[in-house]
Amino acid sequence: MKKKIIIGLCLLLAVALAGTGMVGYLTFLRPAEQAPAEVCAHGHRPDARPRVVAAGASMTQGTLGTDWVGSLRAQPEHQEYAFINAGINGNTSADLRRRVEADIVACHPAAVAILIGTNDVRNGVPLDQYRDNLGAIIDHLKSRTTARIALMSLPPLGEDLDTAINRRLAGYNAAIKEIAHRAQVDYLPVHERLADRLRPQGGRQPYAFSFPLAFAVAAQHYLLRRSWDEIARAGGREFLIDHVHLSERGAAVITGLTSHWLSTAANTR
Repeated sequence: MKKKIIIGLCLLLAVALAGTGMVGYLTFLRPAEQAPAEVCAHGHRPDARPRVVAAGASMTQGTLGTDWVGSLRAQPEHQEYAFINAGINGNTSADLRRRVEADIVACHPAAVAILIGTNDVRNGVPLDQYRDNLGAIIDHLKSRTTARIALMSLPPLGEDLDTAINRRLAGYNAAIKEIAHRAQVDYLPVHERLADRLRPQGGRQPYAFSFPLAFAVAAQHYLLRRSWDEIARAGGREFLIDHVHLSERGAAVITGLTSHWLSTAANTR
């Protein structure tokens, strides 16, 4: 009897470890779908579809939270484009600056949408350093490509807008808007759209991200097959599953803005 109990416990432990490993891989280690290393390594054929590169960090990679790049890829009205996901978990503006040539320019993009800076805010990267990195990224793209470029403002951190981290984030969003204006590239008001939906309803949860929370919501999605919207609602949130990453409703704001931007670009060609 004792031997059976030990065997049963060992089996349970093995299942738990396997589940933990699977969630860890799918969430944190798995590359984005249609990443630059997969798509752009062999150049660009003249007869290929125009490429749209989405560049950023985990919100763009879409393995923790909704994959808004994949949502765009699935839309019938944008089948003329090939979407490349140049999002990497944990990236800051400095990381994207280091890989702009390999992961964006090398793809020969027709359009580039950039959402970067959340980790700069979270990590306390000085605003001047962030501004310098973002400006260098745009200058590099303008000198090396003819792509149409859009900068996105950063979503709130936590759904309570009146917190210290969101007041700090406002300075980064001001820098994004300023750089877009200076460089004469497009600006997509992601933060503004989400903030407009959050303000009418008080009592929102303040920022409280942690890696255990991120792992827990990922386990609910990948093991229990719950949607990101269901997970967000269960945690008392609407647009953010873990105070940072996007539910389906949150990602729909980015998808809608980017879809409209691409449609406008198509109509002006």
